[in-house]
Amino acid sequence: MSLYFSNKLRPIVQKELKSLVINATDSLYNIEFSDLTLNLLTQGATLRNVKLIPDTNIFKKLISLKKAPNNIYSIELKKLSISNFHPKRLFKYRKLNIERLLFENPDVIMVNQQFDFNENSPSYLQKSPYDYISKYLKELKIDAIEFRNIRFKYIHNSPGRKEVDSIDKLNITLKNWVIDKESDKDPTRLYALQDIIINLNDYKYATPDSLYHISLNQLNFSSSKGKLNINSFSVIPRYDEMSFAKVAGNSKERYHIEMNNIDLRGINFPLYIRKQELYATQMNISNGTIDVFNNNSLPAKVKIKNGKYPHQLLQHVLAPLTVRLLTLNAVNISYSEYDRDSKQKGRITFEKTSGSISNISNVERIKMKNPYLFAKMTTYMMGKGKLDVNFRFDLLESNGQFSYNGNLGAMDGRALNKVTMPLGMVQIKIGKVKKLDFDIKANDQTAKGTVKFAYNDLSVALMKREEKANKLVRKGWISLLANAMVINSDNPGHDGVLVAAPVYYQRPDTASFFSFIWRTLFSGIKYSVGVTPQKEKKIMAQVQRFKQIKKDRDKRRLERSKRRTRADKGL
Repeated sequence: MSLYFSNKLRPIVQKELKSLVINATDSLYNIEFSDLTLNLLTQGATLRNVKLIPDTNIFKKLISLKKAPNNIYSIELKKLSISNFHPKRLFKYRKLNIERLLFENPDVIMVNQQFDFNENSPSYLQKSPYDYISKYLKELKIDAIEFRNIRFKYIHNSPGRKEVDSIDKLNITLKNWVIDKESDKDPTRLYALQDIIINLNDYKYATPDSLYHISLNQLNFSSSKGKLNINSFSVIPRYDEMSFAKVAGNSKERYHIEMNNIDLRGINFPLYIRKQELYATQMNISNGTIDVFNNNSLPAKVKIKNGKYPHQLLQHVLAPLTVRLLTLNAVNISYSEYDRDSKQKGRITFEKTSGSISNISNVERIKMKNPYLFAKMTTYMMGKGKLDVNFRFDLLESNGQFSYNGNLGAMDGRALNKVTMPLGMVQIKIGKVKKLDFDIKANDQTAKGTVKFAYNDLSVALMKREEKANKLVRKGWISLLANAMVINSDNPGHDGVLVAAPVYYQRPDTASFFSFIWRTLFSGIKYSVGVTPQKEKKIMAQVQRFKQIKKDRDKRRLERSKRRTRADKGL
């Protein structure tokens, strides 16, 4: 009996379903399928070889009428399962209530094109979809629409910009879709949906330059909560530190990033759907590492490296992006360089970094209201000294204008040898840092400001590279000369006056943002310890005098040796 009624109902349902899709979408979409199976006992149905196809002619007409949506979709799948569609309720009350629609392994193509007429359109439905279905139904309600293991392709098709991105293993659940007389008046619903839940597991891809692998593990999103969580995100270089630049063919910064527990809150999902603009009120990152390495032994690809500061790179991101507040907790940051002169790698670390970054945006309307990005950080330099630093980045100035100030607390100066020896050819033998205060204003070309470095009992050794041993060794007598004539062992000195170092540093054409900051501060530290331009000239003159004395002495020794040789031969 059930089979008999199923066969009788099948053509009716097929016809009604196709008409429903056409009417519910204002003729924009058609549905096609090769077979429909009904089971009245289980109140289920199965559609095979399903295609949801947009009508391009209707879409062009909607564009001319300024009613077209920014996004259109094409969906293909082998099987669509319908659970508990309550046929009695459908035929007696004209209410189609479905507990579950399951799309298994669908191929989804989303084409986005931004239209000016949708710029300020509301997220809720302007025209009631009930008008489209009322001829057939009094109510359409689906508790859950599930897309499992989606192969998703996103095409951005706006004028002057065409991009294609693909994602596999994507899961989407649409919750509580309701179309009746009242549902369109509910502003909490997005396209008649109560919630959109997205899950993505183990997403990996190689960057176009083949230098990195991007990996994302366990992404979960809910539109009703405006919340996104990522369990882990990483940018993994495909080559080790010394091989990376060689493969790239030039001196290029190598990034190794691993972040855990990333949360975004207050996401405006309707804005993202309409304009592909990501807006979030807060982002939190806990437990992560950022390692930056640069091999300066290779030539840079380009001479001038302007426009590469963090706030400038943000402006070059094509997609509109705003995060009102980003908080960091327990993030370890390091910057390393391989020096062409010392043939050594210097490394400076900032451990257990915590703080906040506010007004992260590349959106013009946001920047016009507030043109500054602020960062306030607390970290531990070399894992030892507490460092508080504040940045202010100008989002509107084209010359990369920014400023930073802060202070470093007490620490053993010898902890800095990991960076001063390879990159500055200076070893700190003894030295107690009391505090380091700095206030710097900078742009693409220069940095200027003040460094105040207070310390006690400083003694240094100047280094040189021993070619045969391939290591750094001390310049003994020059180090003695430097400590005696140049280096101030204490600041403040015996007079109690703290020497403040004026800083003016010209950024080398190929220097990165991190290198620029480090070398600017290092120039102020050098000045504070007594290595002023005047003293550097003085000690170099003394070094040249000693070299001449040594040269003259060696010459005299050679002449004496020659005379002894002639005397021994009776000449």
